[in-house]
Amino acid sequence: PCAQVQIYELEEHKIETWREVYLQDSFKPLVCISPNASLFDAVSSLIRNKIHRLPVIDPDSGNTLYILTHKRILKFLKLFIAEVPKPEFMAKTLEELQIGTYSNIAVVRTSTPIYVALGIFVQHRVSALPVVDDSGRVVDIYSKFDVINLAAEKTYNNLDVTVTRALQHRSHYFEGVLKCYKHETLETIINRLVEAEV
Repeated sequence: PCAQVQIYELEEHKIETWREVYLQDSFKPLVCISPNASLFDAVSSLIRNKIHRLPVIDPDSGNTLYILTHKRILKFLKLFIAEVPKPEFMAKTLEELQIGTYSNIAVVRTSTPIYVALGIFVQHRVSALPVVDDSGRVVDIYSKFDVINLAAEKTYNNLDVTVTRALQHRSHYFEGVLKCYKHETLETIINRLVEAEV
């Protein structure tokens, strides 16, 4: 009953209140960039600060002009890669470049309850979790975006439901898990990501 009350109280919270409580011991200044900065500076900032979105802010007015994301940067690079010399590493495989996580991969099973998945998100600081069946085969993916859907649809009153059950609330737009293999080249993967718009 107490936990249920706390969950319903979520609906009454304002973002400002949440920030005060959640960030009281760990406040960090907003990471942003000037429109005059180079794309290299933007990518460096995303990597260095371990963030997925970077606001481009007008230094005079303080207005947000744009939000840079990995997805938008990849799309730009794919569109304009033909106009610049192609780096040699684009033809190398993921394994050769040592891109990816190959051990201690955070996953959830089809039967994993949502509350366990939420704990894994926090503990491992990841934005998505592969959903695996009993044989360890990837059958789906559970992302932080799916968690936001719980809040948007107010279906968070039962966090004991399985990941598979929760994913049934997902919009029809989902076209399946996008996969890559360690023998594929970086260029192949970038093209796949851009074409799939993920």
